[in-house]
Amino acid sequence: MIIQKDYKFYAAHRNEELQDKCRNLHGHRYGITCFFEVERTGALTTLFGDFDAKIEPWLKEQYDHGMLIHEGDTLYETLQDHMARTGEELKLKILDGPTTVENLAHKLFTEITEMGFTLNRLEVRETDSSVVIYTREDWVADNRLFAAKPAKTRR
Repeated sequence: MIIQKDYKFYAAHRNEELQDKCRNLHGHRYGITCFFEVERTGALTTLFGDFDAKIEPWLKEQYDHGMLIHEGDTLYETLQDHMARTGEELKLKILDGPTTVENLAHKLFTEITEMGFTLNRLEVRETDSSVVIYTREDWVADNRLFAAKPAKTRR
């Protein structure tokens, strides 16, 4: 059985590899739709609140109103220097590849799976009209791909 849940968070990012508007720091209201696989064990399988109790606080703590940043982005070093020099804490969510919605989908899928949930697929909306549908098969393939590449050269 599949249980579908929707969540959202706001985050800034940039893609330092592009030579267009997305190279500039900007923000999105990301939407994610999780498709959880659950096994029916009786009349009551899972309470929707069981997902919300873990996913919502985690998204708020790790992602919401933070900045997604690639560890290889030169801006990352600048922000680290700024924090060390000023003592200011910035909420940075570090990705090991450029902050594309595809790489974000991989990171979210991995972290949600590590919470003990079984995802069938994950949809990540970067804008109202732009959605990546990321499946378990995509995740398995990306894990093989990422295992073969050093972290600094991924994607």
